[in-house]
Parts: sequence; C-alpha cells; structure tokens
Amino acid sequence: MIRFVILVVCVIACTLCRRVQADDYLLEEPTSCEVCKYFVNELQDRLDETGKSKEILRTGHGLDPKKRKKIAYKTSELRLVDAMEGICERILQYNVHKERKGSLRFAKGRSETMETLQGLVAKGVKVDLGIPYDLWDEPSVEVTLMKKQCERMLEEYEDTIEDWYFNKQSSKDLLSYLCKENVLNKTNQACLAE
Repeated sequence: MIRFVILVVCVIACTLCRRVQADDYLLEEPTSCEVCKYFVNELQDRLDETGKSKEILRTGHGLDPKKRKKIAYKTSELRLVDAMEGICERILQYNVHKERKGSLRFAKGRSETMETLQGLVAKGVKVDLGIPYDLWDEPSVEVTLMKKQCERMLEEYEDTIEDWYFNKQSSKDLLSYLCKENVLNKTNQACLAE
C-alpha cells in the first residue's frame, strides 16, 4: 500500500514538473476583452479612413434627379458596410509579442524575438524553430483564433454596432458602447485600460 502511495505521489510530482516547464510554451488564447479591443481598434481605423470622403450618394428611382434623396457618404449605411467588410481579415496583420504582457502582446509588426531570429538567419546562422522558414511570418494560432472570434463577434453584435453608428456615435465612443456595455461583463474589462 505504501509503495502504491509513493508511486502515485511520484507520478503526480513528475506531471506537475513537466507542466511547470511547459508553461512557457502553452497556447494563451485571446480573451473576449482582447478580441473586442482589437476589433474596435480596426473598425475605428476603417471608419476614420472612410470618413474623409465628401461624396454625396443619391438614392431612389426615376430619371428626374430632383426626386432622388441625397445622403452624405459619411453618415450612410454604405460607409458602415464598407468599414465592416474585411474587418476581421485585418486582425491577421497582428503578431504575438511574447515579450509583452496582457493585451499588449498583440501588435502589428514582428516581435523583437522574431526580428532577432531573422537577423541571425541573415548572418548565416542556422535557426531551427521546428517550422519551415517560409512559415515564420504566417499568423500564429492565437491570431488565427482571434480572427475567428472577431467574425463571431461581428455576426453576433452587428445590430449593436449599427445602433451605435446611427444613434449613439455622437454621445459614446465605440469601445465603451460595444465592449463595456454590451460584449463584456464588468469583471472582464481589464485589458481595455492597457
């Protein structure tokens, strides 16, 4: 009986040791806070890009231009559709920067680690990451997961985004309205302040 207990304790200790050693390499999935934060950043950037247009849209039917309704592109539904189109694809431009903590681990551009490794390869040093060199710049699993969660968020909160765009844009910023008031609960908002 004592041998059995010792064996069980040894197995548990070995398992815990392996887990502690592997913690540096475990996948850290993006949180809903991080997904919402970067979704809003990208959507706001797209709205800023499309908001510079002074174009006037004419809607309606008929040959008489006086009967057509004029709508500024800046306040049109078309602008919102244009801004939301491909918004989650833009998430794939991010990389994981393991040297940073919290939501700041996601940023555009190469991480310091990858820059260093690329520099070593350029100097002729053989670097083996376990993946082919041409895949080094492909989106990581975390970024790909964030894109999928972004697509789900866009689908689930499309009406909320439209409500903000048409009714609340002048009184509330998108981050507060979408993330703080609709997507996240109060205990899951820490990354928004980072």
